[in-house]
Amino acid sequence: MKSIRDSVHGNLQLEEFEVRLTDTPEIQRLRRIKQLGFTYLVYPGANHSRFEHSIGAMYLASRLAGNLRLDEHTQTLVRSCAILHDAGHGPFSHVSEGVIDTSHEKLTYKLIKESQLGDILSEKFSIKEIITVISGKGPLGQIISGELDVDRMDYLLRDSYYTGVAYGVIDVERLIYNMKLDDGLLLKEKGVQAAESMLLARYFMYPSVYQHHTTRIANSMFRRCLRKLLENGIINANEIYKYDDTDIISAARSQTGYIHEIMRRLDTRQLYKRVYSLKIDETIPPQYIFKLELKIKKIEEEIADELGTHHDCILLDIPEYPSFHEMSTPVSVNGDTVKLGDVSNLVRALKDARFNHADLCIYLPEDYAKQALKLNFREFLDIPD
Repeated sequence: MKSIRDSVHGNLQLEEFEVRLTDTPEIQRLRRIKQLGFTYLVYPGANHSRFEHSIGAMYLASRLAGNLRLDEHTQTLVRSCAILHDAGHGPFSHVSEGVIDTSHEKLTYKLIKESQLGDILSEKFSIKEIITVISGKGPLGQIISGELDVDRMDYLLRDSYYTGVAYGVIDVERLIYNMKLDDGLLLKEKGVQAAESMLLARYFMYPSVYQHHTTRIANSMFRRCLRKLLENGIINANEIYKYDDTDIISAARSQTGYIHEIMRRLDTRQLYKRVYSLKIDETIPPQYIFKLELKIKKIEEEIADELGTHHDCILLDIPEYPSFHEMSTPVSVNGDTVKLGDVSNLVRALKDARFNHADLCIYLPEDYAKQALKLNFREFLDIPD
C-alpha cells in the first residue's frame, strides 16, 4: 500500500499492483506532460500534469466502483484502467493530437500491448479486457469513458482548481451516489441536477479555459511548429507517445528558421495576433465552418500572398467544441429508462447554446496585423456578406 497526497482529492491509496503500474516509465512520462498544454500562458497556475489527472481519475473510479458494489477483482480492473486511460497522450496533451492522425486512445492501446504495462496487466487481466474498458465499451467502460465518466469529473475539478476558474466545480459526491449499474451505467433521477451542473461546467469551461482566445493562439502556433518537426523527420509521429513536453521544446529550440522562431515566441510569450474572428451562429452554421478544414492551407496561402509573406505565418484556427454526449445519458425514472435530455429542459437548451462562444479565427505576426485589418477575410473564406 502506498499513499499519495493529491491537491484535489487528498490522500489517495494505491495497492502494490497499482504502484507497479504507476512506477513504469510509460506512466511516469505523464508527469512531464502538461494537462492543459499552453494554458499556463493564460493561467500561470495551470501546470498540472496528466499523471496527477490519471491518479485522480483512479481515485474517483474507486469511489464509484465501491458505490456500485463491484467485487475486489473488478474494482482493481476499473482502477487500473483509470490509471492507464491517458497513457498514449502526446506532448502537451490534446494540443499535439491535432497534428497526428492517430488518437491518444489508439496510442494507449498500442502502448499497453507493446510495453511492460501489458506484462504487468496480464498477471491479473486479459489485455483485451483492459482495452475494452478503456475504450468505453461494456457496462464497466462507461465508468472510464462514458457520458458522465470519472475522467471528465476529475479534469473539470482539477482544471478548475489549478486555473482558479470556478466554473468547473461540480458535485461529484451526488453524481457518484446516484449511479447504478444495469446493462450499463445508469443515472438515478436524484442525480439529474448534478448531471446538469456537470454539463454546465463543461459548457462554461470551454470559452473560459479550453478555448480561451489566447490559449488557442499559442496552441495553433505550437501545432504548426510540431507539424514542421514531423515533416522534417526530427520527430517520429508513430512514436509520439514516447516524447514528453521537454523533448519537443528542446528539439524545436535546437532548430533554425521558422521552427526556432515559433518556439522562441512561445518561450517569451510573443504570440501572434488575432486579426479576424467569425462567430459560428445561426447565420454561419457549424456544418459550413467545419468544411473549411479541407481548404485551410489554400486559404492561408491566399491571405499570405495578399500580405506578401509566407503561408506559415498565417494560422487559420477552427474551434474545437464538444458534442456534449451527456445529453443522451440514460436516466432511471420510475422504473423506466429515458435520456437526460428528455427530463431536463436545461440540457435540451444547451444542445444549440454550445456554439454561442465558438468562432473561427485568423492569427498572424504583429508586423502584419495593421495591414491585415484592411483585408476582407470573408472573401478568402468564401462566405457571402
